[in-house]
Amino acid sequence: MAINKRPVDLSRRRFLQSSTAAAASIAFPYVIPGSALGLDGTTAPSNRITMGFIGLGKQAKGHLSTFRNDDRIQVLGICDVERIRRERHALETNEHYALKLNQPGYTCVDHYNDFRELCARDDIDTMVITTPDHWHAIPAIEAAKNGKDIYLEKPMSRTIEEGQAIVKAVRRYGRILQVGSMQRSDTAFHHACELVRNGRIGKVHTVNVNVGGPPNECYLPEQPVPEGLDWDFWLGPCPYRPYHHDLAPPEAWEGWPEWRYYRDYAGGGMCDFGAHHYDIAQWGLGMDHTGPVDVIPPNGADVDRLTYIYANGIKMYRGGAGGSGRGAAVEWIGTDGIVRVNRSQYLETEPVAIKEEIIGPNETRLYWSPNHAENWIEAVITRKEPICPPEVGHHTANICNIGNIAYWLNRPLKWDPDTETFVNDPEANRLIGRPMRGSWKLA
Repeated sequence: MAINKRPVDLSRRRFLQSSTAAAASIAFPYVIPGSALGLDGTTAPSNRITMGFIGLGKQAKGHLSTFRNDDRIQVLGICDVERIRRERHALETNEHYALKLNQPGYTCVDHYNDFRELCARDDIDTMVITTPDHWHAIPAIEAAKNGKDIYLEKPMSRTIEEGQAIVKAVRRYGRILQVGSMQRSDTAFHHACELVRNGRIGKVHTVNVNVGGPPNECYLPEQPVPEGLDWDFWLGPCPYRPYHHDLAPPEAWEGWPEWRYYRDYAGGGMCDFGAHHYDIAQWGLGMDHTGPVDVIPPNGADVDRLTYIYANGIKMYRGGAGGSGRGAAVEWIGTDGIVRVNRSQYLETEPVAIKEEIIGPNETRLYWSPNHAENWIEAVITRKEPICPPEVGHHTANICNIGNIAYWLNRPLKWDPDTETFVNDPEANRLIGRPMRGSWKLA
């Protein structure tokens, strides 16, 4: 399949100079010196942050719109295994820039089937990865190896081993990575966590988190592969199985794809909203860089919900978060009160007056970001950590994954959050990673 490629001698600086000369009447309000970006020692004042996209499904559409409307950023390449989808997004993005520059026919965006070709481009600074979960780790590592800063959709990884590999690569190559657990950049979630962290409800003993359950095995019937879809590449490191549109729906599909509910590709509801809500639960507990030590699946007798136990005795349950109206995503229960939080600025406390309390300057103040994507761009420019760096995303994903492993083995497990292994349990430890098909690997 032919791939639209830029001539190899067209550097990022030449691209920017040519686009600026072609549209001298357009004033871009942000000028970022290369030294501020920390990129290969360059000091050219006209550099903008150049960006590539891997995965162009529903989640990517909002990100693509946001970033291509940011005058500090230039999208140069996009990648998807469905040809029709990537061609359409490339056309729309080129038309966007042509209109912005008042230059009909102007093009700057190339499209790719193979993310490795996009990552290899030395004129791209950053990469947005919005693929299915089984395609998070390998592209993120490839991007880091090629010097790209990364926005990676949640959950950060499909397995514990994949998360470890992402953290290692990001730190080894000195990259900035933001995990898309965007509830951290939400006023209600932030304030709820600060209330809990500052003892407004006393000593916390129980946390309830409303998320879905573990994934299913995939037994979908075979369907014809749509024209233009590279099905083998979509499967990638996963075991081979015939195509079904629930997994990789065509471009015209109106609903959300269902791959997230099948074990080979994702972690079900546990990892889908778990990557949001367990993340907030951990933030409120001050446990960002650790995790529980016991995980106990329901047994139909004395344990009715998936239960996590931390070393300090706090118990966290899957399900059971209450509250008025539609209920909470996360509920912390302490000796002196309750804090409940959910989306759409839902924040409820018992006593009611707690939620109105102001956190003082000398109290524990949590990292504040009013915009998750903007926070990543600021981190790329300043080289400071974003609000959800890889270690945080990894520990959140670990909670989701060890819960799934407890469901699969249907017995209590002891987890060491420091070594990230199950204690004296070879059977459980074999599930920390998964075999990869063909030549795919994490290195």
